[in-house]
Amino acid sequence: MSGSNSRLQAISAVTNYKPLSPPLNFSETPSSELFGSNVFGLAEMQKRLPKNVFKSLKRTIERGEKLDCSMADTVASAIKSWAIEKGATHYAHVFYPLTGLTAEKHDSFLAPDGSGGAVTEFSGSALIQGEPDASSFPSGGIRATFEARGYTAWDVTSPAYILENPNGTTLCIPTAFVSWTGEALDKKTPLLRSMQALNAQAQRILKLFGHNDGAMVSSTAGPEQEYFLIDRNFYFARPDLYTSGRTLFGAKPPKGQEFEDHYFGAIPERVLAFMLEAEREMFKLGIPIKTRHNEVAPAQYEIAPIFETANVATDHQQLTMITLRRVAEKYGMACLTHEKPFAGVNGSGKHVNWSMGSSTQGNMLDPGSTPHSNMQFLVVCAAVIRAVHKYASLLRAVVAHAGNDHRLGANEAPPAIISIFLGEQLADVFEQIKAGGAKSSKGKGMMNVGVDILPALPKDAGDRNRTSPFAFTGNRFEFRAVGSAQSIAGPLVAMNTIVAESLDFMATELEKATGGDAAKLPAAVQTLLKDIYDKHGAVVFNGDGYSDAWHQEAAKRGLPNLKTTIDALPTLRTPEVIALFEKYNVLSKRETESRMDIFLEQYVKTVNVEAKLVIEMSKTMIFPAAIRYQGELAVTCANLKAVGYTFDTNTLDKVTALVKDLQDSTAALEKVSSHHGGSSLLEEAQYYCTKIVPAMLAVRKAADELEGIVADDHWPLPTYQEMLFIK
Repeated sequence: MSGSNSRLQAISAVTNYKPLSPPLNFSETPSSELFGSNVFGLAEMQKRLPKNVFKSLKRTIERGEKLDCSMADTVASAIKSWAIEKGATHYAHVFYPLTGLTAEKHDSFLAPDGSGGAVTEFSGSALIQGEPDASSFPSGGIRATFEARGYTAWDVTSPAYILENPNGTTLCIPTAFVSWTGEALDKKTPLLRSMQALNAQAQRILKLFGHNDGAMVSSTAGPEQEYFLIDRNFYFARPDLYTSGRTLFGAKPPKGQEFEDHYFGAIPERVLAFMLEAEREMFKLGIPIKTRHNEVAPAQYEIAPIFETANVATDHQQLTMITLRRVAEKYGMACLTHEKPFAGVNGSGKHVNWSMGSSTQGNMLDPGSTPHSNMQFLVVCAAVIRAVHKYASLLRAVVAHAGNDHRLGANEAPPAIISIFLGEQLADVFEQIKAGGAKSSKGKGMMNVGVDILPALPKDAGDRNRTSPFAFTGNRFEFRAVGSAQSIAGPLVAMNTIVAESLDFMATELEKATGGDAAKLPAAVQTLLKDIYDKHGAVVFNGDGYSDAWHQEAAKRGLPNLKTTIDALPTLRTPEVIALFEKYNVLSKRETESRMDIFLEQYVKTVNVEAKLVIEMSKTMIFPAAIRYQGELAVTCANLKAVGYTFDTNTLDKVTALVKDLQDSTAALEKVSSHHGGSSLLEEAQYYCTKIVPAMLAVRKAADELEGIVADDHWPLPTYQEMLFIK
């Protein structure tokens, strides 16, 4: 079967799509009853555990108290009974290695009873600890190949859940993953450490303001997941998509997103059916999905939950990506979470809305109606401003990877320059503080739309800014630079730790200035806020982050502009960053440095796979199609000339020139890919960035031009026009 027939058959299969499964009966179980039904949460714990055990676990979950491991057998027995009632035959320690993906090791509940039968077993020790192979996951040198031992440790703060399959269910236990030496090999361990550090420093601030109840301050997160959906027939006809997650070739379609008609448009029926089932699956897992809509690009969508504690939000975000991909298959679609699956088309991010608060204080980034007089809020907000300015390069580094390089700085994503958008109201308050003291706050007001039958609308005190990488959006900061395929753990670790460091600094300064005298606090706060805004206000920018003028202005302000992954990752090895993580016991020097090596290696591997794909597809798919068409044109030209017709050879000449360009650029890519530059991992990554990536783009340029000339029935790859618009 020829490549062109494969493509045309894919189009035929899409246009004749029939649902793979019958419609869901939503009347059987209302969503309100469905929510959390597969989660061993607090309500289920309270029903099944002795009072003293439940209260102890609850204190650990809600107040961060040390886990009492003596209760493990009791808890394990209750979880096992619940899981078996749900049809579970196996349990799995689920962990989050430095691949950025989810990993799980399954074990059966069944054990031989010595009499030819079997009994179900699940002990407290099996609940608390597992032992996967630690040498088979990225470690950055922490574990050598022959050093295999590693441990998973039960994380009681993230509830166990049931994963359903048509042939049974599995009990899943969220865990941390550490080496035999106790060093973190995962995303969860540093996140939990950073949350602990943030709580410790936030308590000092709260104490200054007279709040001594000890309620744990947790960071919270609400990640907005953007993704693309295309038909699986197209997906499997594109080796680049199913291998690398993005199209390495593809000309822009005649119609893209310029009509702005897809954003918030009516959701296509097939897509909506997928969304409804995916949401129900996520509701069962306790994931509080709130929003769904069409995104800017054709075939692009977004799903977003409400806020949860950062650790649970991170685990749920990994489950969200898995669920989206799994359910999409049932509807004959592929879910693409790559940051830039289609060049020249809107990319996908994962805006992470971040805040912090406690059960008694609520959201500590809620400004109230008069933020100028809300001292506690202003202190926390100033801590964030200082943290983002001081550690801008770190924030850039934790979102750096090969996929995000294609997105950051484009017109659908913030620039690589890390800045803060405060909004009109807050910016005015801090300018007043800088001038000597804040006396007022701009009010919200009401908006009359001018139509009698429509209600007056409450109007926010300031606009929003979609070009800012770190924007204040009413009662939280939105880190918009995070990539759509990324785990949100790394960005949350960075945000928690840098804000903890700023709160530490501010608490120390205020403690010195007041000497324990609460009457001195207002003057001390005013002095400190002014000093911080004088020193760190340069990071605040409320304008257009896409403009050339901002790049010039940012350089004058001394803000870093780390445009590529290779520019950004060396930040992880700076003395300042290593000292930061060590001081707050989030990552040791060795753990921090190992992450840089892992991320550099992942960059090299990603680009290497893409380069091999470009060479393979160029040689085996695009070149043969172009040569066939070139041959047809040449024969036609010769035949017409033989009978006396004059034939315009411009098209033939153009195809011939492009075929040569394709061959030459492919050979050049093969040449630069045949050896690696530099003796260190960083130098090798720099070689890939500066030599191999440009060589890949040269091959693509010739191929994409050929796509616009070669006869449609010869072209082997589904085009953007087909993948994005044929549902």
